[in-house]
Amino acid sequence: MKLRERMTGESLALVGLVLLLAFLPGLATTFFVNFVMTQTLILGLAASTIVFLAKYGGMTSLAQLLMFGIAGFMFGNAALDGGARGLKLGWDPWVAVGFAILVTTLVAFVLGAIASRTTGIYFLMLTLVYGVIGYFMFAQIVEISGPGGITNIQRPELLGPPVRLYYAGLVLSVLAYAGFRVLGRTAFGLALQGVRDDPVRMASLGFNVPLHRALAFSLAGFVAGFAGLLSVWWNGQVDPASISIGPTLILLIIAVIGGLSSLEGAWLGAFVYVLVLTYLRDLPLIDRIGITEARFNTVIGVIVLAIMVLSPEGLTGIVRRLRGRTRGGDTADAAPEPVPAPGGSLPVHTTQKELGGTRP
Repeated sequence: MKLRERMTGESLALVGLVLLLAFLPGLATTFFVNFVMTQTLILGLAASTIVFLAKYGGMTSLAQLLMFGIAGFMFGNAALDGGARGLKLGWDPWVAVGFAILVTTLVAFVLGAIASRTTGIYFLMLTLVYGVIGYFMFAQIVEISGPGGITNIQRPELLGPPVRLYYAGLVLSVLAYAGFRVLGRTAFGLALQGVRDDPVRMASLGFNVPLHRALAFSLAGFVAGFAGLLSVWWNGQVDPASISIGPTLILLIIAVIGGLSSLEGAWLGAFVYVLVLTYLRDLPLIDRIGITEARFNTVIGVIVLAIMVLSPEGLTGIVRRLRGRTRGGDTADAAPEPVPAPGGSLPVHTTQKELGGTRP
C-alpha cells in the first residue's frame, strides 16, 4: 500500500510538471522558453538514451551523440535542394524525416550488433571509437557533410514558430520517457534487465543476449535520432564539430549530473547544464573570482565533482534522499529503484550501477 501511494504521488508530480511545461510559454519569457527550455528538452531527450541503456541494459554508451548527428546530416542532405551543401536531394521535409530516422536506426542496429558482444569498459571504449570514426567520416567526406557543415536547414512548415519546436521537444520527451518506462515492464524490458544483471544465466535459459543488447541500442539510436532532428531545426545547421569528442562527453556529463539510474535525471541534468551555460556569465562579480566564460568547462567539472561526492546517483539521488528525510528518515524511500524480476520467475539480483558497467 505504501509503495502504491508513493508511486501515485510520483505520477501526480510528473503529470503536474508536464502540465506546467505545457503552459510555460504563457508564464515565462520568450527567451527562457525558446532558448533555455527548448535546448533542455533536446539535450534531455538525447541524454535519456544514455540513461536508458545504462539503467536497463547496463551499457554506458558514448555513441549517442553520433546517432544524434547522423539524423541531422541525413535530414540536411535529403531536405535541401540546389544551392545548399551536401547531396541536395530536395525531398519533402517529412520524407526526409523518415529517411533520417530510418538510416539512424539501421546504423544503430549494426553498431549495436557489434558492440553487444562487449561489456563494461570495453563497451564504453568501443562506443567512443564509434564516435571518433563518425566524427572523422563526416569531417573528411564533404560530399555528405559539406565543407564546414550543412547550413540554412529549415524546419518543416508545421514547426515554423519557435514555440512549436518547444512543444515538439516536450511531446517527444514525454513519449520517450513513458515509452522507456513502459518498455522496462514488458517481457523484452525484463529480459534486458536480466541480461544486464546476469548475461550468462540468461543465455543458459535460451535468451539471445547479443540480440537483446543490439535491439536496445537500436531503440536508443531511434530516440537519439529525433533529438538530432530537433537540434538541427533549432540550430538551422549541422557540422562535424557538433559530434566531436567534446560534445560527446558533455552529453554523458549531462546524464551523470542528473543520475544514470533515473530517466528523469536526463532532463534534470540538461536543465542544470543549460542554466549554467546561459546564466553563469550574468552572475554579479563572477569574473572577480576568476570564473569567465572561457572557463565554463572547469565550472561544469567542479559541479560534476561536487555532485558525485554528494551523491553518486546524481541530482535525482539527492532529491530521493531529501524526500526520504522529510518522511521521517525512512531509508526505503531513499534507496534506488529496485530491479524487478523478469516474468516473476527468474531471480535478478539488485545491482549497483557504475560508469562502464555493473557490479554484483
